[in-house]
Formats: sequence, structure tokens, C-alpha cells
Amino acid sequence: MGTDPEGQPWIQARYDELDEGCLKSVVQALHGHAGQYKEARECVRYIWNNRHRMRYPKFHKQGFCTSTGVVEAGCKVVIGTRLKRAGMHWTVKGANRIIALRCSKLSGRFEDFWERRSDQRKTAA
Repeated sequence: MGTDPEGQPWIQARYDELDEGCLKSVVQALHGHAGQYKEARECVRYIWNNRHRMRYPKFHKQGFCTSTGVVEAGCKVVIGTRLKRAGMHWTVKGANRIIALRCSKLSGRFEDFWERRSDQRKTAA
């Protein structure tokens, strides 16, 4: 059904249900295919395990985008362009620190980041 043109309306209906927050409808539709397709069973399991994160109507009301393409592009810009420059080599610890700084700066929370770090050092001392 995935690439079959006849399946496209079915797929679009599931996308619409996800955007509307109708997770039960998506799961019910997938159950019809779960006996035959492993992917349908895995999808049902994924939705069940992550349902608390899939609050798409709430996110849309807050002006957030739920498209993975936008998130992936953001990661590429924020992280990839900084960490993948010519000749750069990072440890995991160093990369995580640079990522934290970049995310703080680009999200407008750079000062909050440093205040929190300062408070943590005072507490540790």
C-alpha cells in the first residue's frame, strides 16, 4: 500500500488524523493491517509508546511546526555547519558542549545558559 497510488488517500487520511490528534483513529486503521504487515504492528506500538509526545493540535496552536523535515534542516544548520567544518575533529563531550552553546545562542537563551552555569558552579563550591 505504501507506494501504490491507490493507497495515497488512505495514507493522507492517517496524516490528517495525526494532525488533528486522533491517535485512536490512526491505531484503529492500522489494526486492520497489523495481522499482515510487521510495519503496521510496529507503528501501532510506536504510537502507543509515544502518545504523550504526539500532541500535534496543541503544538500547532502554539505555532510550532511538527514536520520532521523542518527539524532535520534545523539540526543540519545548527549542528552540522558548526561541527563538520574542514579539519574539525570532536570528542563526544566537546561536541555536546558546542551544541549546547549553539542552541542557547540561536534560541535567544544564551544569557540564561551562562546564568545557569554560574549557579551550578556556586552550588558545587
